[in-house]
Amino acid sequence: MTASIHPLPTASATYDERAVKAVHAYSTGRAFQHKEHRNGSALPQLWWVLTSQSWVGLPISVFLIEHKDGLVLFDTGLDPAIVSNPEYISQAIGRLLLKRIFRFEINPEDKLGETLRASGFEPRQVRKAIISHLHFDHIGGIADIPQAELLVSYKEWDQLSDPHPERDWILREHIERPSAKWCPIRFEPSGDAVFSSFPRTFDVMGDGSLILLPTPGHTPGSLSMLVRSSLGPPILLVGDLAYSADAIFQDRVPGTGDAKQLRSTYAKVLQLKADLPDLLIIPSHDDAAIAQLRSCLKTEVTHADP
Repeated sequence: MTASIHPLPTASATYDERAVKAVHAYSTGRAFQHKEHRNGSALPQLWWVLTSQSWVGLPISVFLIEHKDGLVLFDTGLDPAIVSNPEYISQAIGRLLLKRIFRFEINPEDKLGETLRASGFEPRQVRKAIISHLHFDHIGGIADIPQAELLVSYKEWDQLSDPHPERDWILREHIERPSAKWCPIRFEPSGDAVFSSFPRTFDVMGDGSLILLPTPGHTPGSLSMLVRSSLGPPILLVGDLAYSADAIFQDRVPGTGDAKQLRSTYAKVLQLKADLPDLLIIPSHDDAAIAQLRSCLKTEVTHADP
């Protein structure tokens, strides 16, 4: 396994509005979660995990950004092996609990590589993949892009040093692949006044178009990515910070994660929204937000050259 430190570009108060040529949203299957999981509950978590019969459907989304310097992914989706391989999760307790927490609808063609090819891209074209956090439905496609740098926050990466990261669904067997080029990153002071609520950021491409922000709460090291371009309004891809954009506006935390930390991060995101009024906030598991994203973007390039 490679875990190198990614070089830190210098933050800039401006950005190259022509650097991002297109933004695409894809689904790598669907899942169903409990209503209490999505919307929060006063009941203890284990209670609703074991007893709830209310299921809500959600997409397992990945986002592909066509940047002038190469393709960039935000998350890599779910591996179809989670339904076809009974030993996909090695711990017996994990296999038992997973059935109680999620139901999946996913086919072999939903694998990341197949999804990209169906849209005219080759997985080998992906230069970087931003990993919002290390849960299995966000890292399931890394084997399809062995050449890509996998950017993750150092705080998220440090969870692998815990004695039992699997208790928080950080599964080493899917992360510590020999071919994976993991690049833990550190956030640095930003020179951009728009990030008043996020004084430390990370500039992915060095041109201000793709900016990573620390957004803990769902996991301690979760991150989000701001996409700025001439295609349409700025986009904030927030991963699992919330399961719907409405939850952030309504200060409604889900049934998992650190509630205090989530609310603190929600406030920072809302301040960013105040600084960028047309900002689109896009959670990875929100059908309505992803439909809004697709309707708002002007796509200049439909697919990359092979």
